[in-house]
Amino acid sequence: MITPPGVPGVVFAARADGDARSNEHARDALSTSLGISRDWATIRQVHGSVIVSADVPGFYGDADGLMTHSAGLPIAIATADCVPIVLIARDARAVVHAGWRGVAAGVVAEAIGAMDSSGNPVELAVIGPHIGPCCYEVGQEVIDEVGGFAATTRWGGVSLDLALAVRGQMVGIDIIDVDICTFDDGSMASYRQDRTSDRQVTVAWLPTD
Repeated sequence: MITPPGVPGVVFAARADGDARSNEHARDALSTSLGISRDWATIRQVHGSVIVSADVPGFYGDADGLMTHSAGLPIAIATADCVPIVLIARDARAVVHAGWRGVAAGVVAEAIGAMDSSGNPVELAVIGPHIGPCCYEVGQEVIDEVGGFAATTRWGGVSLDLALAVRGQMVGIDIIDVDICTFDDGSMASYRQDRTSDRQVTVAWLPTD
């Protein structure tokens, strides 16, 4: 479990913590350890650009970003190579699931725009564990869809720097990157590494104090 120093209301869980969106035992354990409610707001991620707003716990359907202005309400996504992002504003939080399709569709910019429109401009973005350009080999068509950000894997293949593409949609915003590659770090679930069905959650909440 990763809790970025000095950034309250943000946690990036590890593979061993389980996918607490749907696993009640994993959710209970994680919520207890964090001292937050076990009643979360969740979505079904579809690699698009829809952002939804949650005021109460529950399932909010198909989307790739979840925003809240309700203090103490945990909002969650899950990933296994895609980029998890927490957007922080004075009176709001958002979590964003950014795979290459979502990035190509502008999901990060949509989430920032939704925060701005709610009167809570983003002050800080925290990027969680994701597959790095060292390991994310893709075809040229993916590079073209995302709009560039090509890199090279450590074995010499063409790769996508997905986090850099994400940063391209967050110009002018302070960014913290925990700098962990899911492919390389065995404590993280990585679909590219072993075709796992496991996911690790990213949870954010607006602190009540």
